[in-house]
Amino acid sequence: MIRPGACVVLGLHSPREKLWGILTSLEPSGVHLRGLDINAFDDWLSAIANGESNIGLTHSFFPMWRVERILLDESLGEIHSMGQLFAKRIGMSVSDYLGFGSEESIS
Repeated sequence: MIRPGACVVLGLHSPREKLWGILTSLEPSGVHLRGLDINAFDDWLSAIANGESNIGLTHSFFPMWRVERILLDESLGEIHSMGQLFAKRIGMSVSDYLGFGSEESIS
């Protein structure tokens, strides 16, 4: 299900953007996401894997009028989800890496 704590791909319009990250809140007014532009995902993942400083994920709010779609980041057959790629390469889930699996809350 698409609910807070899930990895999602967020499609926006005006201007068109695609973002990936963890959904922190879904409200009638809009979407709160801790994420980054989908085009930066591979560079971000490589920086973490190599122990380099990186841009990290930003906390953002997008008003519902900009939201075109919210897709759950899930695997499709043998194609891994972005979250699974992260876990495979880094050795922990995105939630654990960001501290959501411990003391820090998602909201």
